Amino acid sequence: MRKQVLILSALLMSMIVFGQKSELKTAEKAIKANDFTAAMAAINQAESLIANADQKTKAKFYYLRGKALYQNGSESADILKVGEAFNKLINFEKETKKQKYTNELGGLLNELISNVAEKASNEYSVAAQTKEPSDYLKAAKKFEQVYALSPRDTSFLDNAALVYYFGKDYETSKKLYEKLLNLNYTGITTIYVATNKEDGKDIIFDNKKAMDLQVKLGIVENPREEVKKSRREFIFKNLAQNYSALENNSKALEVITEGRTEFPESYSLLIDEANIYYKLGDNAKFKERLQEAIKLNPTDPTLYYNVGVMNMDQNKIDEAIEYFEKAIELKPDYGDAYNNIGAAIIEKANPIIEEMNKSLSDFNKYDKLQAQQFDIYKEAIPFYEKAYELNGSNISIVQTLMGLYENLDMGDKLEKIKLVYDKLKE
Repeated sequence: MRKQVLILSALLMSMIVFGQKSELKTAEKAIKANDFTAAMAAINQAESLIANADQKTKAKFYYLRGKALYQNGSESADILKVGEAFNKLINFEKETKKQKYTNELGGLLNELISNVAEKASNEYSVAAQTKEPSDYLKAAKKFEQVYALSPRDTSFLDNAALVYYFGKDYETSKKLYEKLLNLNYTGITTIYVATNKEDGKDIIFDNKKAMDLQVKLGIVENPREEVKKSRREFIFKNLAQNYSALENNSKALEVITEGRTEFPESYSLLIDEANIYYKLGDNAKFKERLQEAIKLNPTDPTLYYNVGVMNMDQNKIDEAIEYFEKAIELKPDYGDAYNNIGAAIIEKANPIIEEMNKSLSDFNKYDKLQAQQFDIYKEAIPFYEKAYELNGSNISIVQTLMGLYENLDMGDKLEKIKLVYDKLKE
């Protein structure tokens, strides 16, 4: 009985091997006849039998699969699948140390990488001109294809993620950025640069040896090595922007928090965090992050302006004015800051107006309160006038000045500003 089982097993194995070889021969003939559909059908039949095949048979299977998918470089070939198949064969032969097909597919692969990378670059140049999302998506797909063909060139995956974002495909961009983080990609690279003696332009070399050779030949001069900084800070930033664009601000905040843990001094991530808190309606956190940003970048007038706005929202009028004044100190033509100082000063009149409304029957008290109100209006006028000087087309500023001039019986100025108002309304 034992002998019968062994005989049956041996017979079964010989049938599997025969099936493998038969299907592979069919695929090989179909490829030579350029019948790639038939080739893939045969390869798919063989795939279920290939797990226990020997090295030689497996290598041939991977080789034929790659060739069938490649379709002699046809435009209809699925580049992502071709890259996966070619690399599967190359990695397999590298592991088994028997490289029968690597040179052939490796040559095709390098040619394909070069062609697709060139197309990606050209299509990105077009997209950069048109700014059309559809054009960005064409370039993004090509960059992703280059990465599929050459997974070692992770920078192409980085390019694809960014260009998908430009193309407003936030979901795909998000997935690629997450993949980059999972791969612990940094983007830190050393590039070799020298200056062409003939035209004075810089040339980038693939390696130091190639650069040194050109120096010795006297073709280039001023050889140097330049190290590109880490891209991870921007990956966190761009990933968060994708989540925000997908209206998942809570997840965007998680990404920013993770990024700031890795890059605690990042001004860019800090500003993004502040903006996300603003989108979430957490004005207190928004203000806190802006104040933190001021410590990192004390010369940015916009930061002071925004903190001033938050102080106004919290009814901290004097603090708001201080921040607006600092913004103007850094940017003397900051019209919005002048406008908001005027608005902050007028806010001081609100409690006086409330008291006036309670004193309608006490004429003496009412008149004294109204005098205080008008003094405040007089204090605000120069700031509104400066805001108007800097932005004469802002109808809101013009309307405010009209109201102030009318309250203070400033007839000449009121008449002039009314003419401006009438023109703006046209």
